[in-house]
Amino acid sequence: MQLKGQIAYHGIAYVQGKASGPLVASNVELSFWGGIDPQTSEVIDRHHPLSGKYIQDAILAIPSGRGSCSGSGVLLELLLNGRGPKGLIFSRKEDILTLGVVVAEEIFNKSIPIVILGTDEFQDLQSATYVSINGNIVSKAQHKGVPKNFELVIENPLGTSLSRHVELSNEDKEFLEGLHGRAAQAAMRIILRMAAIEGANKLIHVTQVHIDGCVYTGPGSLNFAERLRDWGGKVLVPTSLNSISVDQKRWRSQGVTSTFGEAAEKLATAYTDMGGSPTFTCAPYLLSSAPKKGDQVAWAESNAVVYANSVLGARTMKYPDFLDICIALTGRAPHGGLHLKRNRLASLCVELPALQKEDIDDSFYPLLGYQIGGLAGNRIPVITGLDTARPSTDDLKAFGAAFATMASAPMFHIVGITPEAATLQDAIGERDSIESISLDLRHLETSWRTLNSAQDDSPVDLISLGNPHFSIAEMRKLANICRGRKKNDRVSMMVTCGRATHGLASQAGLVEELERFGVQFITDTCWCMIDEPLIPTYAKTIMTNSAKYAHYGPGLTGKKFYFGSLERCVTAACSGSYDKGIPEFIK
Repeated sequence: MQLKGQIAYHGIAYVQGKASGPLVASNVELSFWGGIDPQTSEVIDRHHPLSGKYIQDAILAIPSGRGSCSGSGVLLELLLNGRGPKGLIFSRKEDILTLGVVVAEEIFNKSIPIVILGTDEFQDLQSATYVSINGNIVSKAQHKGVPKNFELVIENPLGTSLSRHVELSNEDKEFLEGLHGRAAQAAMRIILRMAAIEGANKLIHVTQVHIDGCVYTGPGSLNFAERLRDWGGKVLVPTSLNSISVDQKRWRSQGVTSTFGEAAEKLATAYTDMGGSPTFTCAPYLLSSAPKKGDQVAWAESNAVVYANSVLGARTMKYPDFLDICIALTGRAPHGGLHLKRNRLASLCVELPALQKEDIDDSFYPLLGYQIGGLAGNRIPVITGLDTARPSTDDLKAFGAAFATMASAPMFHIVGITPEAATLQDAIGERDSIESISLDLRHLETSWRTLNSAQDDSPVDLISLGNPHFSIAEMRKLANICRGRKKNDRVSMMVTCGRATHGLASQAGLVEELERFGVQFITDTCWCMIDEPLIPTYAKTIMTNSAKYAHYGPGLTGKKFYFGSLERCVTAACSGSYDKGIPEFIK
């Protein structure tokens, strides 16, 4: 469609509104958490094509989000502090970032338009300099400069009508009518808007919720939680809490500023006041309350969602921050996405050469997850060739966290390993075939070099372990590797883990043994939330065995990063230097 001086495209308006501005666009998905600074709007994902760009007052066009469920929280902060984009354009369904705008509109009366374009239209838009959004129509200028009829500020969003085609039970209607309090009413409104976007025609009961929204992204996240609590919000199903932004018991002694520490603690308290359990772990699958195969749950936190769906066989969508607490307050979730068996089937097959356990080390699984996540995008992959390698649950944890960092897909299958892929046919369903990719292990060198962003011979200053949180098995493995060795006094070594795991490790004598070696333990929080002074101010280079942290860390901390196996991390802790040799399994 061509208007005077413009080319216009019809899309689907997820959130109605009007906006105009310069276009910031990329064909690569972007995680707002760890990818955009909520205080400045700078793209800080140093591996992304938009790195260094600012999205404030721009129209941002990306295929979709990816990575962390906390992207909704970052977008809410940007909108509330005046640093946000004027509009968002995607080329496929996007829940996490849309939810950030829905919450801003429903709770804080602030909004920006969101439009989904077809793939061809989205590609054509990439060449634009300025664009405008009016409801479901996106227009681009045919020349440089701002067309005179562009409105450069958002005025009076058109609003979105509450979709009524979602079937409501009597209980749902009571929530919507406010009979169970204002918090539950607001929660139900948000759930129904997201259900309409998902295409769900009804809601279902869930047996438990894991909340990621307890991560402090700024005043907006705190204001949201305290508002729901003060409106009388109480969870109706068992609810665990993700890592928070500080070690609740130790943050003062760790030198965290009182302004940040107190705000983060207030946020955690708001969620526990509403009935959340203070588990404070990004690995809720390590808890005794972990769901079983077929359980309908509502989990947030990207690695936890992927693990729950893929390894446990529970059913959850990749719930954005803030939608998690809404579901906990009502016990109701949209009956769509991965809650339905048909949406859990693979659409991409990644074929690996048959591997034995002795062929690889533990850096293989995060590398592989990172590589396959980049290949998969929004497609659920099924991987063949790993059944003979027999990956452990910790291997699958590392794979899933790395996969979730790069992909927007909320699960994977591994033939012969994960519960819904006893055979390839189980994973793909009744289809005769799907797209297949043969992956040579030498292809992993690209991911290896990407994650080793420290290109020089910088000495190692800090060893970062536990992203996601360390398990008791990893504690034992670390103790075995460290036994009989001496850590370099110049190198700090830190492990993050959940309270429950720390308690088990303490009972087993592992905490005392590792502290003698020089390991510092941090509970409640995780590496994506940790900054100076907990990261020593002198530290210039960090080494980690986490592909997730090696990806996000440079942007979050401003430090250089090395990546390697747990054995290599301990060796670097003892020597103070990094072995730059490529693992044998890649050669």
